[in-house]
Amino acid sequence: MRNLEDLFQHQLKDLYSAETQLIDALPEMVKNASDSRLTDAFESHLKETKKQKERLVEICKELGISPEGETCNAMQGLIKEAKGFLKEDATEEVRDAGLIADAQRIEHYEISGYGTAVRYAKQLGHKQIAAMLQETLDEEYDADNKLDKLAEGRLNQEAQEA
Repeated sequence: MRNLEDLFQHQLKDLYSAETQLIDALPEMVKNASDSRLTDAFESHLKETKKQKERLVEICKELGISPEGETCNAMQGLIKEAKGFLKEDATEEVRDAGLIADAQRIEHYEISGYGTAVRYAKQLGHKQIAAMLQETLDEEYDADNKLDKLAEGRLNQEAQEA
């Protein structure tokens, strides 16, 4: 990598890998959630993640690059950690609280990645791409806030009482 444009393209490929891995992992989170609102949140985010991946494909096409070619090791680790948690002997209530914790770690990673990508796109003068990335960043913040509300609204309390 020789300049910010190269780094930006690398970051986009990393995000594409992260979204691809998340699309594969979210169905297992849906399957293991016992609270219907949490299941709905995961299903909704799966649909949103598929759109985010498509958005990255559009961005890469506009830049004349392939979105493939990188492996997001951080997302691999986050997903491995979540899958490891699912093997634990836990009550449904504790499992739901733990799933939220793992999902929020993933959301925070994505927020960091998309925030950086937005800044790079703006710096490089890619105004339309920056707007597309900002849309995804806003969606990631929204997903994190929904998880917060589920946790604070009832699910953490139920895990405490389990």
